[in-house]
Amino acid sequence: MSEELVENEIAQEQAFVDRVQVQLVKSAKAAQELAREGHGRGRLGHEGGLVERDAMVFQAAKRIAQLDAAHEGLVFGRLDLRTELDAAPRYIGRIGLRDEQRDSLLIDWRAPAAAVFYQATAAEPQGVVRRRVLRSTGPTVIGVEDELLDAEAETDLPIVGEGALMAQLSRARDRSMHSIVATIQAEQDKAIRAPGKGVVSISGGPGTGKTVVALHRAAFLLYTDRRRYEGGGVLVVGPSGVFMRYIERVLPSLGETAVALRSLGEVVDGVKASRHDEPAVADVKGSARMAELMRRTARQQAPGSPQEFRVFWRDDTIVLDRGTLGRLRRQLMSQGRRNRQLPRVATTLLDAMWRQVRGERGRDRGREAFNDDMLGNQAFVEFAVAWWPPLDAPQVLGWLRDPELLARVGEGLVSPEDQRLLAKSWSGDGSLSVEDVPLLDELRYALGDVPARTEEDHDLDDHIGGDLQELTTAAEREYAPSGRAWAPPTHRIEDDGYAHVLVDEAQDLTPMQWRMVGRRGRGASWTIVGDPAQSSWPVPAESAEARAAALEGKDLHEFHLSTNYRNSSEIYAYAAAYAERVGLDADLPTAVRSTGIDPKVVTGSADLESATREAVREVAEQVAGTVGIVVPVARRSEVNAWLASWPEFADDAPGARAAVDSAVAPSGEDRVVVLTGLDTKGLEFDGIVVVDPQQIEDESVTGRATLYVVLTRATQLLTTVS
Repeated sequence: MSEELVENEIAQEQAFVDRVQVQLVKSAKAAQELAREGHGRGRLGHEGGLVERDAMVFQAAKRIAQLDAAHEGLVFGRLDLRTELDAAPRYIGRIGLRDEQRDSLLIDWRAPAAAVFYQATAAEPQGVVRRRVLRSTGPTVIGVEDELLDAEAETDLPIVGEGALMAQLSRARDRSMHSIVATIQAEQDKAIRAPGKGVVSISGGPGTGKTVVALHRAAFLLYTDRRRYEGGGVLVVGPSGVFMRYIERVLPSLGETAVALRSLGEVVDGVKASRHDEPAVADVKGSARMAELMRRTARQQAPGSPQEFRVFWRDDTIVLDRGTLGRLRRQLMSQGRRNRQLPRVATTLLDAMWRQVRGERGRDRGREAFNDDMLGNQAFVEFAVAWWPPLDAPQVLGWLRDPELLARVGEGLVSPEDQRLLAKSWSGDGSLSVEDVPLLDELRYALGDVPARTEEDHDLDDHIGGDLQELTTAAEREYAPSGRAWAPPTHRIEDDGYAHVLVDEAQDLTPMQWRMVGRRGRGASWTIVGDPAQSSWPVPAESAEARAAALEGKDLHEFHLSTNYRNSSEIYAYAAAYAERVGLDADLPTAVRSTGIDPKVVTGSADLESATREAVREVAEQVAGTVGIVVPVARRSEVNAWLASWPEFADDAPGARAAVDSAVAPSGEDRVVVLTGLDTKGLEFDGIVVVDPQQIEDESVTGRATLYVVLTRATQLLTTVS
């Protein structure tokens, strides 16, 4: 193949891309003009103009955002069809564009007309003679990769390049996942374009592209039914903040920004946790029995609340003793969630007190006078507020710091040893772990939202001077008896639902995490991604039961990916042999790429730091992208200190990283990072150095699965150091 031919083909495609770029600028100007026109409608002085303004400005803003996000590889595909060889080729891009005559210039990759770009094969070309992928840097075409799918077609189309997929797989990794929109394979495309209703389950071994396929599916759903999915929202849930930062650019690069990306420590609005509990504690907090523990806790009397109230009225001494108050508490609890009962508290207490009025003077005065006198009695108001305060989930979770209360609510549910582990985990500085977040969510639902204020509430406030508003509403003023400020939550339970929920690394979700995520998808369609062999949850049957409950009543569509695009065949053969040796029931996909370089095993080193440093240096010199140093949890701080002390890797070292051909990722972030085994979930690196693999295996009951995950993270080089 001559260089002149390649240059001519690139120049031809560059001319088309230049034409698209011109149209892109025109489309952006048209959207900006629409926005200006919309603002003008708002000055018409009537309600209809305001509605038109809002609609026009909203649509213009969406289009501008879509056009702004589409610059990375805007045009990436071309189809030359048997039936259209004499006509203009069909170009595929990240978004759809029309020219000034409203003719299609660029087809959105999600459109039905683009499906053949992904589904055609040499065995079934579906009318495609040549499929071409354009490789670009910004608006500049730097290469083309062709596949001749219909060898029998009478055509003189040149075939250039070695194949788009292999070119993509061989590129250096940086600290972000990139879209695969130009190289989606046929089995992946079927999952992406699956029906929008029910549950789509995407399974497969390491490196099969499950995550990126699921993200492209989210973009596809937004394209096919934008009103539903943008209006209801799309929630993407992943295992960690590291993982969410890794995938955060994929959907924006496809023109989609109306998606909420949350790690498991961030699913609950207003809560953010990144710290993990020790495995033994995490196993207790994740178990299904914690749901009942939280329910029991939410029903307890608030610690420090009064257990008796006594008042003299007319000729009667009225007493609300501990037994009576317990019965009233159970009565209120039987009517619904705790906070929802706040408007009923005053009436319930007054009913019980009125029944104790026996004297003739009191009976003659009547119930209305009794209510007025009690509601004007500051002692009664303070008692009622203190007896049934509005509660929030963090406050109630804090009750469990008391070993006696924990033992009481945990009786028959959690063993004394489990109670000890829980008490120890909650005895620190009060910071939440990732495993605490589902417990908070369980309490949120057990407690319920504080009812919103009504006109009747305001009338009652006027009648009694506002002293009782804590009993009927979420008080906006200081909650006097405890000195705690209480304000209505900015996010309410009923706001939790989404139109679509995407769960990645689903095999790791605990039963309590499934309950948390399930609440957000009761009316949603779902995409679930996972590989059971990579699970870090030790009781799969319990997790499966919780998953089934979260998805109850929804149709299931299952897709299995069978090709490993990440690892070289040498690396995956090593990982697969480990899985077989330790008895993991692993799904073993076929690796399609070979480097000729086997994993390196360094053993018997007397100085682990020196051996690790040499291994990292060697790997970093041979790969252009990211390098991960994977360590046991107990060694993370130690190895981070090693890395900071190595001049060739330390940020503050003069001329740092020169020895490794710039150890900075293309994004400007460090390309050499220290991670634990669980941190690597869903990630990939050009090179991996595993420090003390035996300790990673030994640190939890699912350590073998974790080490298997670690061994499948590298695309080019793998070294283990023992």
